[in-house]
Amino acid sequence: MAAVLPSSISSYKFSHSSHDNLLSNSTSSTYRSPFGNARKRSVLCFSSKKGKPGFFDVILDYIEGGPKLRKWYGAPDPYAEDGSILEEANKSSEEDEVRDAVLVTDGDNEIGQTIILSLIIKRIRVKALVKDKRAAMESFGTYVESITGDPKDSSFLKKSLRGVRAIICPNEGFLSKVESLKGVQHVVILSQLSVYRASSGVQAIMSSNARNLAEQDESMVVASGIPYTIVRTGVLTNDRGGKPGFSFQKGCTTNGSLSKEDAAFICIEALDVVPEKELIFEVVNGEEKVSNWKDQFEKLMEQA
Repeated sequence: MAAVLPSSISSYKFSHSSHDNLLSNSTSSTYRSPFGNARKRSVLCFSSKKGKPGFFDVILDYIEGGPKLRKWYGAPDPYAEDGSILEEANKSSEEDEVRDAVLVTDGDNEIGQTIILSLIIKRIRVKALVKDKRAAMESFGTYVESITGDPKDSSFLKKSLRGVRAIICPNEGFLSKVESLKGVQHVVILSQLSVYRASSGVQAIMSSNARNLAEQDESMVVASGIPYTIVRTGVLTNDRGGKPGFSFQKGCTTNGSLSKEDAAFICIEALDVVPEKELIFEVVNGEEKVSNWKDQFEKLMEQA
């Protein structure tokens, strides 16, 4: 296993260009990387036997003694004396006094999973909405508080937002169901609304529901008064990220595209650059190189 570990892991820095290597050891048979040409999307799952460490735990154990790093990352020991995973690790308390978590509203798709892994490496407390809590537990262990439930249930939504300081939405459909974002300090939305609006014919019909949800999400966050960042992309592709540059020109999303890896990376970079009110920009892969994303976001704010 040591021969395939990316060098970026040893320095505890999760580079977006190494996402493909980090996740290439998934036991899923439908794709070889999180952004491969999969016929079916599946949740990353690295260990199916109870008591066996997940792939991410193996990486940490490989680097420098798992128990020490788990303590350093703020995660509890995932194994009881009998070898079983602690079932109570992911239960949230009724009253969270500190808002220090980032909620990823879709922990099942490729972009959401890459965002989650990036947040873990940054030692950020992560909550994620997932369909299969057991599979998520096997993928991410106790490093992520995986939450399942009915998104139409107000009590479930309140529980999801408890202790959350920021929200990252890899796709549309979550925010439009939330009654209140009170306490949240920043919302980052990855939006393909430009693509939906530019589509026509059969494609427009197929994307009509996604378009409606995206418009409702944006309307909700605008009305909330909470600082938000909307990252408008072109068509999302499975190309490997990190190599090409970018284009931020208005209208670039009409014919341009952006790799899913780069889309996830931009969301992570935007997280800590909180606008006074709003930041909305278009981005696709292009020729412009970005060496400092904080400066880039500030430049985009000035141009808005």
